[in-house]
Amino acid sequence: MEELDLNEQQLVRRGKLAELAKLGQEPYPPRLPSTRTHTAAEAVAAYQAGALTDGQTVTLVGRLMTVRIMGKASFAHIEDGSSRIQIYLKRDILGAQAYDELFRRLIDLGDFVCVTGVMFATRTGEITCEVRELALISKTLNPLPDKWHGLRDIETRYRQRYVDLLANAEARELFRTRAKVIKAIRRYLDDNGFLEVETPVLQPIYGGAAARPFTTHHNQLDQELFLRISFELYLKRLLVGGYERVYEIGRDFRNEGISFKHNPEFTQLEFYEAYTDYQGMMRRVEEMIIAIAQELGRDMSITYNGHQIDLTPPWRRVAMRDAIRDATGLDYAAYGDARALAAAMRSIGHQPEPGAPRGKLIDALFSTHVEPTLIQPTFVVDYPVDISPLAKKKADDPTTVERFEYFIGGLELGNAFSELNDPLDQRARFVELREVMAGPDENAHPLDEDYLTALSYGLPPTGGFGTGVDRLTMLFTDQQSIREVILFPHLRTG
Repeated sequence: MEELDLNEQQLVRRGKLAELAKLGQEPYPPRLPSTRTHTAAEAVAAYQAGALTDGQTVTLVGRLMTVRIMGKASFAHIEDGSSRIQIYLKRDILGAQAYDELFRRLIDLGDFVCVTGVMFATRTGEITCEVRELALISKTLNPLPDKWHGLRDIETRYRQRYVDLLANAEARELFRTRAKVIKAIRRYLDDNGFLEVETPVLQPIYGGAAARPFTTHHNQLDQELFLRISFELYLKRLLVGGYERVYEIGRDFRNEGISFKHNPEFTQLEFYEAYTDYQGMMRRVEEMIIAIAQELGRDMSITYNGHQIDLTPPWRRVAMRDAIRDATGLDYAAYGDARALAAAMRSIGHQPEPGAPRGKLIDALFSTHVEPTLIQPTFVVDYPVDISPLAKKKADDPTTVERFEYFIGGLELGNAFSELNDPLDQRARFVELREVMAGPDENAHPLDEDYLTALSYGLPPTGGFGTGVDRLTMLFTDQQSIREVILFPHLRTG
């Protein structure tokens, strides 16, 4: 067996395993000695409601979190998934072996115990279980952390999320909130006639976004496959097939940088609705965000990163061209190619990426000068066709598409289109984009012949929308790092 570098407390706890064996106590029994009757919260509520008759016993389980020994009697607290509850242990009730040998000597903070007893209220009013039977049900070999906060512990919190959750009630509540966000999304979409579906995670052709994929190899098929970067092209196939409203909540994977708002594996929501457009998607987004706020018991005002944000619709709408021109004085529509736009950007002190295509230059202007200022809920609409290969062009301006992104608290939260349903235009744009992005840029959209075939069978006028669930959770829990809202974020090894 591999030797472990153990500290003193770990050695002491391992020594107690041998002592437990001498007493005939199994430190990891296969089941509870008595069936659990209540959670901690249920036991307190039942006592307060008078539902427990005098002398009626309850059986509780949980992790031992505090101990206060007073000679032949002790108070302690155990914690389960519902809450924490006080227990009272007396030597003359439990007996010398259970109280002195097991409880006082061999059970440590962090151990899981099962207690059976009767409920009462102490003189201070704390509802407590007087223990009649005590059993160890899982021995903890590592001591609980005394403190688990501060900058020096942030990466350890992420690497050992189980300890973070164990020590921080706030962290546990944050992930309960995340679950409520997803629950609210599902309820809103289900109640509005959307069908939840699942599409492939492993795809022969990746598409639906501009991102570098993770690649893998299928041995039996001898075929290169990609972890999906988006659900979009598969979900729109389903509308071709006859469904009118579909959605999916699942993992996307993008082999790109890591930052406070980017994780290579993240949770995405996408939904598609026939017979509407990007204006209809804006109404859906406003309604969905309000539904989430209501699920969380919030009103129309939330706080994010020190800003008070009003979610009341209708939200502000601003064209991308106007937003950039107002922020920089530069009108990108006046510069028809990348070289001219890059020169104009340099004239206002912006340092554009060498060789970047025109679409990327426009996006860089927006990300630098506009996005951080979008604190109140805002739909930025009407994007250049250069960076929107899947969106329908505006009837009065073929250089612009019917697309929006929505922003709250300076965060870009989602993206939507009036979906391009002309198969010939779609093919031409895929080809043009591959040519523009040929060379060092690895985010060119691949030519998906099967998707083009699907469009040739007819896609009705459609609005489509995607949003990051992780970023929505950041917004509603006032977290500035995506790692705080992902249970097990990716970190560098070593």
